[in-house]
Amino acid sequence: MTDDPDEQAEQGTDAPPAPASNGEHGEHRMPPWLPRALVLAFALLGAYQITDWAAHKLLGLFTIMLVAFFVSLATEPAVNMLAARGIHRGLATAVVFVLLFACVAGFLAALGTLLVETVSNLLHELPGLLNELVDWINRTFHQHFTVDQLRDRLLHDSNVLNNYAQTAANNAWGLSSTVVGGLVQVLTIALFSIYLTADGPKLRRTVCSMLPPPRQDEVLRAWDLAITKTGGYLYSRALLAVISALAHAVFLAILGLPNALALGVWFGVVASFVPTIGTYIAGTLPVLVALTIQPIDALWVIGFSIVYQWFQDYLLQPRITARTVDVNAAVALLAVLAGGALLGAVGALLAIPATATVQAFLSEYVRRYEVAEDPRIERTSRYRRLWRRPGK
Repeated sequence: MTDDPDEQAEQGTDAPPAPASNGEHGEHRMPPWLPRALVLAFALLGAYQITDWAAHKLLGLFTIMLVAFFVSLATEPAVNMLAARGIHRGLATAVVFVLLFACVAGFLAALGTLLVETVSNLLHELPGLLNELVDWINRTFHQHFTVDQLRDRLLHDSNVLNNYAQTAANNAWGLSSTVVGGLVQVLTIALFSIYLTADGPKLRRTVCSMLPPPRQDEVLRAWDLAITKTGGYLYSRALLAVISALAHAVFLAILGLPNALALGVWFGVVASFVPTIGTYIAGTLPVLVALTIQPIDALWVIGFSIVYQWFQDYLLQPRITARTVDVNAAVALLAVLAGGALLGAVGALLAIPATATVQAFLSEYVRRYEVAEDPRIERTSRYRRLWRRPGK
């Protein structure tokens, strides 16, 4: 490389110009699209955070509106029947909901009375039950415990009792707050349900006015299916509850248990309307009552509940719900689990009518074909040949 400026100029005439550098270290300038991309990313992140915050805040309101909508769907067939007889729709809605509230209030009043009597009888019989339990432990394990020793032990551990008392007080305060909040939610659901039921035609007309005619027909068909399936689910469950209540009341009366009719109503309502675990919850109260009267009767109650549940699930329920909520048992269980995972107890209660509605709506768009008789479907002919004796 030469140091002569003229030679450098001659050699540099054909050389490409050196890239311009910014700064001392040759850093490149920021691309013009990067600031806009950063602003857009932060805006989207902020919108997501606001939407997530609003969704968590409005989840309770959304659940209330969903329950109110399904309650209106369940009560609308009765309201439409009264309205078709010339009764004003508002008055028909009031009559239906007054009857519904009266049934719920009567059930809760009977349940409260039953619980008070059961707890009172249990506390009265508790010393005798403890003596029998201690005697059984002594005979079985060859011990020499007494009830007085247990009482002295509990009184000696006074800190334990104080902790239990404090925990019970805190739970009682939390339970009272939960009960008050639950009553407010129930009243809110009832209010929205009355509005949705009374203004059902107006609401459907408003929704359809925002859609083209082909979409209006689909929406109205889906709405009609939802009313049919939800109302059918409610009425079929009510019929199952009545049958179960009568059956259990008669059986408990034969055993000689007090308040047999109230216990039967409790069992029928809870076992029919609480999915999956309703039978186990419903059987707890009759078993406790039987323990306070005759402990051996508790085993009879458990046995009868199991046999009746089998009769209801496999013989009675398929015939009642065949035309209303015809959902496969495995699909119903999956729907209940999914609804419980999404919305808790409310989702579990609404899962079956929602699944039946979606299933009925989709069945109109799924083409079905006739299936020819084929032994490979049943898969039993081969085993019949294997079990057939030679020469027959």
